[in-house]
Amino acid sequence: MTLRDVMEDLWGALDSNVSPGSDRLRVTETPVTSTTGSLMAAVDDAGCRHLLVPVASDRFVRGGLDGPALVLRKRTLQDNEDRRTFADLGCLRRDLDDVFTGLCADVLRSVEEEPHDALKILYRRVDHWRALFRTSSRLLGSEQQAGLFAELTVLIALLELDPSAHRTWAGPARHRHDFVGGGRAVEVKATTASDGRRIRVHGLDQLEAPPGGLHLHWLRLETGGESARSLNSLIEVAVELCDDESDLRTRLAASGYNIVDQRHYDETRFAVVDRRQYSVGPDFPRLVACDLQDAGIPINVTDVAYTVDLSSEPPVPVSTEHAEEHLVAMLRDGSK
Repeated sequence: MTLRDVMEDLWGALDSNVSPGSDRLRVTETPVTSTTGSLMAAVDDAGCRHLLVPVASDRFVRGGLDGPALVLRKRTLQDNEDRRTFADLGCLRRDLDDVFTGLCADVLRSVEEEPHDALKILYRRVDHWRALFRTSSRLLGSEQQAGLFAELTVLIALLELDPSAHRTWAGPARHRHDFVGGGRAVEVKATTASDGRRIRVHGLDQLEAPPGGLHLHWLRLETGGESARSLNSLIEVAVELCDDESDLRTRLAASGYNIVDQRHYDETRFAVVDRRQYSVGPDFPRLVACDLQDAGIPINVTDVAYTVDLSSEPPVPVSTEHAEEHLVAMLRDGSK
């Protein structure tokens, strides 16, 4: 059982015993212990979840985290035997329980590895996850959702090969290619149009291949239908496959997907109805910096965007086997 599952079970048991209006924090030990004592799971009278990290009674617990989603405060608990002091991390938004569970599981894993200063680790992990708890965001439009859906489709294929493959997902960091590793790259393009195979290219370097080669994955998506899936369902699969949930969720946040908008992304569903992979080389229709240089156009031309029509051949798509070989090589050589 993972630490995430453990926390869900502990909070579930505590939540079932909470009496509304009791004004009491119910606590239970987690299986993780630091040098200052066991970390505790807790639920308050509103059903909100807490993680209690034991600290020395004279230890300062920093402020600056006071809602509307996350709160961090110093709390002292008294029972029949002794008096204990904790850094109390709580989530005041029940709709954020899922991401809060991920944060707490990350804290527990880190304390297991470094039990000597649990409070310092708590600060570090909270700072890492904090962006995921923002309560206002700009929703992704339908075109952006389709693009992210396509990237997640490729990401899942990579994660099925290697649970650390999310580290190759460079698109959220505004890299010129969506996936990068081992001197190779993959660019992903999607369309919801029912005919044609046109892609929009942004910049002179987006189709410029790195030394190991560049593959273009083109997907046609159809909205609705029995096999259609939401962004949320793909993210659940990716989270399950990857070996570092916090890193993946940070990349998702950077891509514009925020957990607070989860319900919104259940409304639109996509199905992949056509998929092709191309090897991007000298014979592929593209515009790169060296083409401008050859034409005598100053290289300081900026904000270049153009459309490539792949509706007819050439270029000829590569086989599924060849495309997978490229993914495998990207992962293999990227891990060296």
